[in-house]
Amino acid sequence: MRLRAALSLFALLAAEPALANSSTYTKLDLDRCKKLSNYEAGGRMKCAGYKNYPVYFSEDDLRQSLRYGPAAKDLIEESFESFSQFNNVNLTIEWRLDSQGKPFAAIQRWFTDNPDPNTGASSPKNAGQVLVISRVAQPDDGLSCVVGYVDALANPDARKLADDNSADFACGYTEPMWDGAKGPKAGTPVSNLPDRLKAE
Repeated sequence: MRLRAALSLFALLAAEPALANSSTYTKLDLDRCKKLSNYEAGGRMKCAGYKNYPVYFSEDDLRQSLRYGPAAKDLIEESFESFSQFNNVNLTIEWRLDSQGKPFAAIQRWFTDNPDPNTGASSPKNAGQVLVISRVAQPDDGLSCVVGYVDALANPDARKLADDNSADFACGYTEPMWDGAKGPKAGTPVSNLPDRLKAE
């Protein structure tokens, strides 16, 4: 009787759908970030993120880069993933949470500066928008890096790419991917990671 009841309970639990991932949002308030370093063309800051998962913001020569969560020191100080074009980020961060409420991916919109091909001058009508999906570092690994890109002018969202690839993404050993259509305004990603994360 007990065995039958246990099997019935197991069957009921197995039939229950798995809890889906969810999203929560925070704002990147650069005016309230803690400065870590300054240099002529930019600097690095530590900013509030989601709960005990901070955001590390870097800027260099009108290009920006971010790390999410308790990232390792060399990733904070030595890495920079951005676009070759001048760029800036939207201040809203979407955090993808697993069924336990732990953030495993961050999605943030980048604006890329594409010059007018006729004049060479910066032109808002030629600006690109790219959703950049990043792995969120965890306390036991310290790994945060770009997982992939979605051209926001050609595709609706980036959650599937974030959910399917972020948690186990091998920073430095797996190439970030583009998901969906990519238009001419999307920009050219650039990546510089510490030597220990560069595939030989």
